[in-house]
Amino acid sequence: MALQSVNKHDAAREALIARIRLKARAIREHALTMVYEARQGHPGGDLSVADILATLYFGVLRIDPNAPRAPDRDRLILSKGHASGALYSALAEAGFIPVEALATYMKPLSLLNGHPNRNYVAGVEANTGPLGHGLPIAAGIAIAGQIDKAPFRVFVITGDGELQEGSNWEAAMTAGHWKLANLTLVIDRNRLQQGARVAETNDVEPLADKWRAFGWDVVEADGHDPAALLDAFAPRPGASRPLCVIAHTIKGKGVSFMENNPKFHGTAPTREECARALVELQ
Repeated sequence: MALQSVNKHDAAREALIARIRLKARAIREHALTMVYEARQGHPGGDLSVADILATLYFGVLRIDPNAPRAPDRDRLILSKGHASGALYSALAEAGFIPVEALATYMKPLSLLNGHPNRNYVAGVEANTGPLGHGLPIAAGIAIAGQIDKAPFRVFVITGDGELQEGSNWEAAMTAGHWKLANLTLVIDRNRLQQGARVAETNDVEPLADKWRAFGWDVVEADGHDPAALLDAFAPRPGASRPLCVIAHTIKGKGVSFMENNPKFHGTAPTREECARALVELQ
């Protein structure tokens, strides 16, 4: 490749990474404001997954907000549906829903429920909330795509505490058996769940070894580094196994008093905390 072409490629990649970082910051700002105004939500998980969502929506997924049900679109399922604030924020930034609609989050008769509903919100691929459902749904979609020889990829994001649900391992076994190379699982590995650390509640380690034993390829990446995530999510021509990306994250990322703080799994910030958090995110 000529040097000029390499330089253009590098410049385009750096521009993409910069855009993803800006979108991730917007997702965090939207989600924090939404949770504060609703007085309920899950800000810690919204902040930990923001870079993952921004990378997928603005650097990876083949999607069109003007055709949200296009048959050949890539699919993204947020299995950790309690992080709906971050998902709605990403969908708004991507043009699926008006940014102004975010102000209705969890209000009476709002379409933006505490857990996402595909019947109400464009771009939502599955109703999620009860943990352990997203990966089985994604595996079913991937099997359908495999049968149809369809070009789409299926992505599903789970929490790490969510992996204590047995339904995930049934789906993992199925995906490994059917060699669903069109399926990518992203684990938001922030090491916290409601009220405690994952390791104290029901330890999921050795995590990478478990997925390999179920017939998956495994990549570990910094879940707050768009460059590392773009590499992890890159197309895999010739792959014959599903992919598990263990994205190492920090719950409450970007806000000093929320980082690694179990309190903010499901606690809305006060007015003063929200104002301070928004300043820190600038």
